[in-house]
Amino acid sequence: MADPKGFLKHDREVAERRPVEERVNDWQEVYPGGAGRALLPIIVEQAGRCMDCGIPFCHQGCPLGNIIPEWNDLVWRDDWKGAIERLHATNNFPEFTGRLCPAPCETACVLGINQPAVTIKNVEVSIIDKAWEAGYVSPQPPEWLSGRTVAVVGSGPAGLAAAQQLTRAGHTVAVYERDDKPGGLLRYGIPEFKMEKQHLDRRLEQMKREGTVFRSGVEVGAGDLTGRALRDRYDAVVLAIGATVPRDLPVPGRDLKGIHQAMEFLPQSNRAALGQPQLPGEEQIRADGKHVVIIGGGDTGADCLGTSTRQGAASITQLEILPEPSVDRPDGQPWPTYPMVFRVSSAHEEAGERVYSVSTKEFLGDDDGNVRALRLVDVTFESGQLIEIEGTEREIPADLVLFAMGFLGPEGPGVVEQLGVELDGRSNVARDSSYMSSVPGVFVAGDAGRGQSLIVWAIAEGRAAAAAVDEYLTGSTTLPVPIPPTERPLAV
Repeated sequence: MADPKGFLKHDREVAERRPVEERVNDWQEVYPGGAGRALLPIIVEQAGRCMDCGIPFCHQGCPLGNIIPEWNDLVWRDDWKGAIERLHATNNFPEFTGRLCPAPCETACVLGINQPAVTIKNVEVSIIDKAWEAGYVSPQPPEWLSGRTVAVVGSGPAGLAAAQQLTRAGHTVAVYERDDKPGGLLRYGIPEFKMEKQHLDRRLEQMKREGTVFRSGVEVGAGDLTGRALRDRYDAVVLAIGATVPRDLPVPGRDLKGIHQAMEFLPQSNRAALGQPQLPGEEQIRADGKHVVIIGGGDTGADCLGTSTRQGAASITQLEILPEPSVDRPDGQPWPTYPMVFRVSSAHEEAGERVYSVSTKEFLGDDDGNVRALRLVDVTFESGQLIEIEGTEREIPADLVLFAMGFLGPEGPGVVEQLGVELDGRSNVARDSSYMSSVPGVFVAGDAGRGQSLIVWAIAEGRAAAAAVDEYLTGSTTLPVPIPPTERPLAV
């Protein structure tokens, strides 16, 4: 193990973020010099807190099966090259997960039973950022080509993981992305202050040098390249199109102007922050000087909050229908499950008010058809039923309303319909134990088959689906299979 007394000598410590008054005026990451560099002064001691447990439950918390105690030990011993080799053995993109994953590995950390858990996520991002700077990350092209071709539809984390694994296995892989640049939500859904796109671009460059081909600006199923044509052209197809159908809120006034889905607002903001023009015919939705109301209390809502703050919103209110979580782990969500506790993101430090246990009854408009206010009511849950509390109705001002309530599943029209794949009871693409859909040779990875989930699950599914495709094409595989498609997080 690393330091046998590390967890006794050192408390949990995280890097300090840049001052709020500084960072809200730019789009750079909230840590000075980036997360990995900001953590270097403290990360060796933090890695030393790992106890190298006989049964490391952090492995259970991480669907990728990251060998966490080993790379904690290597960091503590100042063997950064060995650490990135261990980390890359299970995770294609630790610079993504180290910034964006909510770290279920940490809530499963054995030390977390009675002490603050090891800062696993921070150690991870420190390893990969230092590896890039030291030149430890290089292309790994295949030694031979199989002569088989694979199309990956979608360039989010699941699609990228599947593509990289299959390319390294010797297959000729083309990744199709309907946006103008690859990356999916990593590029246009995640704000720059959470992950600067340089981290995505240099990983894409590595993949290109390995042999993966990216075809951006091509929406499979929307033009000449139909789903059927794609299936005829390639030996196998991997659908990694995500779960992009957003939840809506059909209450009176929904048709007023100024009410938008988060994924209408965030991509436009990302384009502007990166100095890119908006798509033809689109006018950017902005929060400047407006009273912004965000409906939804999750990570996407926090992204809308941080973005609205940087655009100069007059006020920001984030609404959540559930009660405010407790600071400590609830008794009904024991270790090592992932608990619903009160969390404060960098965006919540900067601005905004969080309001819990409220439901939106109506959107109110002005004479020009613009939203001007929301009518809310306090709610409580009794015997599993949502009950409105009498006498609590009120209005709050709103010039811009953003829905951040999650997603229902993949889009049906287009490639899904054209391929004729079956859907499950939750409108996701059904797949068997080897990630194959009802259509032979068509595989499904990530949110398109699992439903809305975490980035770490998407990468794990991409890796596992790649192994299934490799076996389908060649009869056997040596690629890792971190999870079956039926695997779910430990819950109560």
